[in-house]
Amino acid sequence: MSDLEKDPAEIVSVCGDGGPVLEFLEPREVILGRTTKVRRLLPNKNRRMVGAWCFVDHYGPDDISRRVDSYDVPGDRGMQVPPHPHTSLQTVSWLFEGEIEHRDSVGSHAMVRPGELNIMTAGNGIAHSEVSSPDAPPMLHGAQLWVALPDSVRTTTPPAFNAYADLPMIDFDGARATVMVGTVAGVTSPAPAYTPLVGADITIDPGRTLTLPLTPSNEYAVMVVDGSLSVGELAPSFGEMVYLGSERESVELVASDNGVRFLLLGGEPFEEQLVMWWNFIGRTHEEIVAARDAWQEAIAAGGTDRFPMVPGYDGAALPAPTLPATALKPRPRAR
Repeated sequence: MSDLEKDPAEIVSVCGDGGPVLEFLEPREVILGRTTKVRRLLPNKNRRMVGAWCFVDHYGPDDISRRVDSYDVPGDRGMQVPPHPHTSLQTVSWLFEGEIEHRDSVGSHAMVRPGELNIMTAGNGIAHSEVSSPDAPPMLHGAQLWVALPDSVRTTTPPAFNAYADLPMIDFDGARATVMVGTVAGVTSPAPAYTPLVGADITIDPGRTLTLPLTPSNEYAVMVVDGSLSVGELAPSFGEMVYLGSERESVELVASDNGVRFLLLGGEPFEEQLVMWWNFIGRTHEEIVAARDAWQEAIAAGGTDRFPMVPGYDGAALPAPTLPATALKPRPRAR
């Protein structure tokens, strides 16, 4: 997914203090294109990363079969994100309902469906599009996440796309988990990860309690996508996130009377400083400027070695916004 904000803020992240905490992270609403609203949970004004997770958008559930008059044209429904670039990150696409068509500049063409993980590694540069096709199911509900790549691999790892339709699952007493990325309770996903990372889709039955084992060296957060739960004195509900900190052997999560579904996100605190602007991650202002210039050059040339165009997409690529007048400045990982 693209960050389509017209005036994206620059973000430089550095490692924060460790230890167990309970911190509510309030989402903010962002418009993507003309038809999709998302709740952006990371970067957050109080905390910009959880492990290497540096960007989390939660969208839907939206009935994309209903059209607004001004958008009532063929193909203009649901998610319509033209080809756009990424650097030094992985995108993780996860759906709860619906279907999205993915195309990218390495030639991948895939349908993103509920329960199937799609993970794209940008390396030094990749471009992709995300579209709700005219025959997509009526409801759309999902999450788009980014993972920052460490300096050791971020420019040398070739761009790639991986899809996993059969992910490992865990049955707890009164709860179930699908392990998207990393390891949960001794069960490991096959998805590629370049730092210790955790991502899982977990459901707890109504009124039940899950004591979830954690890795103390990791920091964690939970993002509720249906229902609500209690964790300590906090009770996050739909579209809300709670940061749990690190140094925990486990966490007790209590589902509401209606049950709860949430994403568990975590990983080893990301020690490297990084700059994030629009759809690029880098380490310096100059690197972001160079990536933007390379993308604009690719649009003008119909593709370059760094940013080939996306085969099979019928339409124009998304131009980069104008850079701020001042140099991109460091900001802390957490306030």
